[in-house]
Amino acid sequence: MCGICGIFRLDAAAPPPDRELLERMVAALRHRGPDGTGGYQDAQIALGHARLAIVDRAGGAQPMTNETGELWLVGNGEIFDHAQLRRELEAAGHRFASHCDVETALHAYEQWGDECFAHLEGQFALAVWDRPRRRLLLARDRLGILPLHVAHAGGWLLFASEIKALFQEPRLGRLLDPHGLDQTFTFWSPQAPRTAFAGVEQLPPGTWRCYEQERATLERRYWRLSFPPDPGPCPPCSPAAEARLAGELAARLAEATRRRLQQAEVPVGVYLSGGLDSSLLVALAARTHTRPLPTFSLRFADPDYDEGPYQRAIVEAFGTDHTELRLTAEDIAEALPATVAHAETPLLRSAAAPLGLLAGAVRQQGLSVVLSGEGADELFLGYDLFREAKVRRFWARNPASTLRPRLLDRLYPWLARAPRRAGELQAVFFGRGLARAAEPIFGHLPRWETTRALQRLFSPELRHTLAAADPIAELVAGLPPAIASWAPLDQSRLLEVETLLTSHLLCAQGDRQLQSQGVEGRFPYLDEQVIRGATGLSPGVLLPRLVEKRLLKVVAADRLPAKLVRRPKQPYRAPGAGCFVHGRGRELLAALTSPAALRAAGLFDPAAVARLVAKLTRPTPLPPSNSDEMALLGILTCQLLHQHFVVGEGLAATAQPLEIWHGRQP
Repeated sequence: MCGICGIFRLDAAAPPPDRELLERMVAALRHRGPDGTGGYQDAQIALGHARLAIVDRAGGAQPMTNETGELWLVGNGEIFDHAQLRRELEAAGHRFASHCDVETALHAYEQWGDECFAHLEGQFALAVWDRPRRRLLLARDRLGILPLHVAHAGGWLLFASEIKALFQEPRLGRLLDPHGLDQTFTFWSPQAPRTAFAGVEQLPPGTWRCYEQERATLERRYWRLSFPPDPGPCPPCSPAAEARLAGELAARLAEATRRRLQQAEVPVGVYLSGGLDSSLLVALAARTHTRPLPTFSLRFADPDYDEGPYQRAIVEAFGTDHTELRLTAEDIAEALPATVAHAETPLLRSAAAPLGLLAGAVRQQGLSVVLSGEGADELFLGYDLFREAKVRRFWARNPASTLRPRLLDRLYPWLARAPRRAGELQAVFFGRGLARAAEPIFGHLPRWETTRALQRLFSPELRHTLAAADPIAELVAGLPPAIASWAPLDQSRLLEVETLLTSHLLCAQGDRQLQSQGVEGRFPYLDEQVIRGATGLSPGVLLPRLVEKRLLKVVAADRLPAKLVRRPKQPYRAPGAGCFVHGRGRELLAALTSPAALRAAGLFDPAAVARLVAKLTRPTPLPPSNSDEMALLGILTCQLLHQHFVVGEGLAATAQPLEIWHGRQP
């Protein structure tokens, strides 16, 4: 991965792009690309690039141009089908100047125009300058694995991989967007095209956008996750049919893993959480390695979050070259300010901070690429949310039943320890909205409504601004019309991919934390062929009865130790509110939640925050609830965003001459 940025003269009356501004923008992205910088400039545009050299390390510098010098490109990411496309394009007469995969995108545009992105399988954010037509084309990969942001200032269009590069332009206002916060305190993150900042957009996933001087902007969504119509009740999958489907899935995953391992001129490691998804990746990757496979794991001093024994079982089974990072609550608290500065969005969980530290451990071991298991839970129905939705729909068909909600005890064993309270929780929490079982958003409503309730902590002014806002209705209005014909759990799959995976896990926890250390993440479960196979499988095959990820478990059965396959799903979690009751964490909490700090930001009600802090820091506190954990992290990270970006502490970058330069300054 790399960092890209640019300045396009959108208004003919505006001055030519400023080279010194471009150099500051590239400098702000240098953590994404520590291996080199480059730029291009003419009277209309300036393009900048910070390179992380992985493919064609000797000849893949950017910006790149075509044979005639009429097209220029800066790109971030990987094109995994580039070898096949290169043969096809060379047969059509195109001449390549490098062996870099991203150059394929440039010639693909030359060959197919705006339709080229449908030919690219990979993870990418691209900017193509078509000089003869004076048009700038921006594009983002299908699932939005790689980021791309845009903003307008002084007649210029600015674009960049990260928002901090855009903020090098002083005329661009730096204010948190109330509606971005509204979405965060509903869905856990802003939803494209919105970001956490007013006046800054993110290009939606699977989308290209064209800018031309003095013309209306043109935008097209070239890909979106979709499913076939609901076939209705299906008979159970026979053992033979299940074995055949598992074999097809195993072949797709093996090929996806192989491509991501082999398309690199540097060593590639694997993140190992100890769960099924990452363990299966280790098993598939280890088969292709002649040397011990580098693996990396997080360990926590708090045993409630530690998965060390399961990680160790995989390390021993496959003889990996393993690095584990053991973290304390103090470590997480100390990392939070830098985590938020890189995430560029509020966080309702602490989980991103350990991942940033783990990326640092990868870099310290001399690696710059890791495989990770994101996407498996969303595509193959691994989360409790899917099982919960299945039970709740069953319950909704007979809301008076007292037996049907007891199925929820199989999902949340901790309820069994308080049986008298369980019935109350099920009636109040899980029983909400049963009358809406026919709606596509039914399975997500409990989570969204619980998160939205945290807005009670907002300041009166912010609540007033958002009084008429309804982010859930806005999201529903943007759903594809065909969703009404899909199976209910397929509807939930789309929502989980678009609201959580793309917007949060691949963004704040994924790209930003990896790239903060100059590490590229690759995701075999998000390979186009794996996705195509997953979307063709009915929920009945993936979630028979209440057995999550059944087909992945069949794939893993002869590849992993049995105790790993039988292990119940445990989502990745990290210590949260407890990190801020002692030491450095307590100091950070006190500084960010003081009445003066809260009034300066204007986002939260000081009295409400004081009550929450007192509750969580009293001498003998009760274990914090899930809602209190999210509330505290949301407050702290919003305050840190305000401090870093709005106040601007440490935001300015120093312009540095770019190492490779094309064109000339007007």
